[in-house]
Amino acid sequence: MTKTITNLFKGQTARLKRTFTDKDVKLSSELTNDFSPVYDSNANIWKEYYANPIVPALLTEGLITEVISTELPGIPCVLLQKDLVFYSPVYVGDEITAELVIIDKNLERNWVTEKVTCFDQDGNEVIKGQVVVYLLSNQT
Repeated sequence: MTKTITNLFKGQTARLKRTFTDKDVKLSSELTNDFSPVYDSNANIWKEYYANPIVPALLTEGLITEVISTELPGIPCVLLQKDLVFYSPVYVGDEITAELVIIDKNLERNWVTEKVTCFDQDGNEVIKGQVVVYLLSNQT
């Protein structure tokens, strides 16, 4: 069965896990030209603020968009809105789980709103928010 907005339902949940590495951070820095020393395990400045080098927010957001594109809704769609709060840093080596739950469907606009929660391997909530996506598939 082809996924469409009519197949999706409130409360439907999907999640993915990923462990972020130094290599991921280096690739992200090269792509974005964001070479902040708080991401660099060889720099010492992060030690003043964090226990370990942190992962750029863009990488953790990438895990969220991976859930959107591969799992929920898992069909061609466009991210229209995101509202995320970063409660705790994500450190290199952390295993992060991104969980998305459908909280609303707008059949007229072909939009789905999803609650976003990301937590680390210890169950600590690191990101919370919501996204709105426009489904490019037919409604029926």
